Amino acid sequence: MEQSVPVERPVRQSMWRGFMGHCPNCDQASLFRKFLKVQDNCPNCGEDLHHHRADDAPAYFTILIVGHILVPIALLVQTKWSPDVSWLLGIGIPTIIISCLLLLPRIKGALVAFQWARHMHGFGGHPE
Repeated sequence: MEQSVPVERPVRQSMWRGFMGHCPNCDQASLFRKFLKVQDNCPNCGEDLHHHRADDAPAYFTILIVGHILVPIALLVQTKWSPDVSWLLGIGIPTIIISCLLLLPRIKGALVAFQWARHMHGFGGHPE
């Protein structure tokens, strides 16, 4: 039985499309049908998207990125100006929550698109 060579897919372009929430194949339709629920198939080009295995990676990367950006800023503000605790409750915590909610679907989209571009988890046209 002869195996076909998978078609080369542009990783960077695909990940950008996924980051923007678009289908990594056609860039026309939405990758998500709900906040974090990936479409089973692209409504525009019909590409199967249900193969993805993002699991906990998007949450891990979101926490890693937000933690490495906002925690040093919070420490700097705290050591330089020593603001009241109400600053942390009123500005710091909402900023962290909003940052996570904005970044989480974008990272998940980029990871799904990376898996698609690299033919991982059934995206190559053959079963695992």
